[in-house]
Amino acid sequence: MKKRLLVCITIMLMLSSACENVKTTSTPRTSNPSNNSVENATVPPGVETSQTNTTSEPEPETDESIIPKNTAEYCSGVWTNLDSETETFFYGTWKVEKLLGFANSYNDASEYPTGQKIIGDEFIIKKDFFSSKGLKNYNDYQYELKNPLYRMEWICYNTDSFYRLFKINPDVLNINLNDKVKDIGISDSSTKLGVPLSFFIVNNDRLILTLEATNFELKKVTD
Repeated sequence: MKKRLLVCITIMLMLSSACENVKTTSTPRTSNPSNNSVENATVPPGVETSQTNTTSEPEPETDESIIPKNTAEYCSGVWTNLDSETETFFYGTWKVEKLLGFANSYNDASEYPTGQKIIGDEFIIKKDFFSSKGLKNYNDYQYELKNPLYRMEWICYNTDSFYRLFKINPDVLNINLNDKVKDIGISDSSTKLGVPLSFFIVNNDRLILTLEATNFELKKVTD
């Protein structure tokens, strides 16, 4: 009996010693310093924690049509013959397409507010011949000239100078800020007397008839 008790006590002592060894050899859990630095980091006031988009938005394009390219205060008086580019555009048969409007000052002959009855009438403009016989309702405007004198009298490079000289609202004629406008007069080569009508050439692209302070858009029928 004593021998059996001694064996039991010995076994208990061995188990107790083994448990103590397990406790002393277990590794304690340690925290990751790098994680702590991230978790415990403080953000200064006013600084956003999200990623900032540094891509700048493109600047809006500038509308060049509202920037004057030529700021000349007055139109240029040239009083010269037509250049070849203007001749190419100007010569041909033209039809009166529509009424545009009136100058600031007009007379009874302007037939305000409808304008003269010439819509659909035609002009013949050639280097050696000019005819306004197509204005069939107005004998006073009917001319037929051989070897007419075409003179470029004024060139305007912006709407301010155009209005200053001709006293016609450019908007009425659909003339834009930077349009180049040439004023063309016609004379009889034998008498050197001018006829009572004239033309505006806009950018060598449009032709406007001026008749008694009334302005009409023309459309080219043939070259």
